[in-house]
Amino acid sequence: MTLARLNALTASLLNSELDAVILNPGPTLTYLTGMQFHLMERPVVLFVAPGKDPVLVLPELELPKVDLFPYKVQAIAYGELPSEWDDAFRKATQALGLDGKRIGVEPRQLRLLEFRHVKSGAPHAEYPDASDVLSQLRLRKDKAEVDAMRRAVKIAQDSLEATIPLIKIGMTERELASELVMQLLKHGSDSELPFSPIVSGGPNAANPHASPSDRKLQAGDLLVVDWGAAYGGYISDLTRTFAVGEVDAECQKIHKIVQEANAAGRAAGKPGVPCANVDIATRDVIEKSGYGKYFTHRTGHGIGMEGHEDPYMRGDNMQLLEVGMAYTVEPGIYLPNRNGVRVEDNLVITESGAECLSDMPREIRVVG
Repeated sequence: MTLARLNALTASLLNSELDAVILNPGPTLTYLTGMQFHLMERPVVLFVAPGKDPVLVLPELELPKVDLFPYKVQAIAYGELPSEWDDAFRKATQALGLDGKRIGVEPRQLRLLEFRHVKSGAPHAEYPDASDVLSQLRLRKDKAEVDAMRRAVKIAQDSLEATIPLIKIGMTERELASELVMQLLKHGSDSELPFSPIVSGGPNAANPHASPSDRKLQAGDLLVVDWGAAYGGYISDLTRTFAVGEVDAECQKIHKIVQEANAAGRAAGKPGVPCANVDIATRDVIEKSGYGKYFTHRTGHGIGMEGHEDPYMRGDNMQLLEVGMAYTVEPGIYLPNRNGVRVEDNLVITESGAECLSDMPREIRVVG
């Protein structure tokens, strides 16, 4: 599997304007190697160039991992003296003849730390953005990847269901978030969660990316819970909105509108349909209800090994959905300083439409 992924990358490089790519610890490196490396103060970089064995620069203490690689790599190890690290990178770039060439980078992943060492070894190279080449690798999920995401969804849903009976008026957002994290781990999530849960009530729920605070849940709050689990390195990302005790008529109204928008977005996804259509479908429902200005973000984003990756469900994105693409549908309405609603599901494109991996009830549920 990982050899096929490496071959796919080298084939893409041959059809690009890049001579090589460099990868440091993160999802793409794990995807290509099946190996986990720490992002730390000691740099680890994999150099991939068509027609040659990949070259891996790594600290000596990580050298035993090379024996576990699924294909042949040339390992160049360095010791604990930072003054000697540039020499290891120089050997790597010389082994692949990369000075003066075009070496692609992941701009959202590669740090200045690694870049400086690579550049010291290939000072006359260019370092263009390789996002297009690399994102294509992980864009279409295979059955094993979808199965892992399906398991991550089940873990997340079971964890929140186990947490719901614990929700009480007077409990703080932070307390609820900590209970949810414990349940995620108890139910089998990887220890590294895809993100820290968002738990926000009342006025805080009007902030789409609120952090759990010491605010206590109050009767009349809408309670937004945005959470996810990880399984085998693949993630889920879900949101449900609850009523804390009795909520007013407008809160019930906007929840119903967001539910309808979510359903429209889920129905819009099909092979060959532009990503923009998913965003348009949800936005139309909310705009026609008169709350358009309170839906302040895109409808969704791709998911897989990362919480946010291609493709993006944005109104200007004409990229066509293809079988295996996985993404979220998460419309919301946010009334400043009052309350907010979001309902989010995870989907994957199939031959005939879009399969929703999540099935937790979406209607408003009373807690507390």
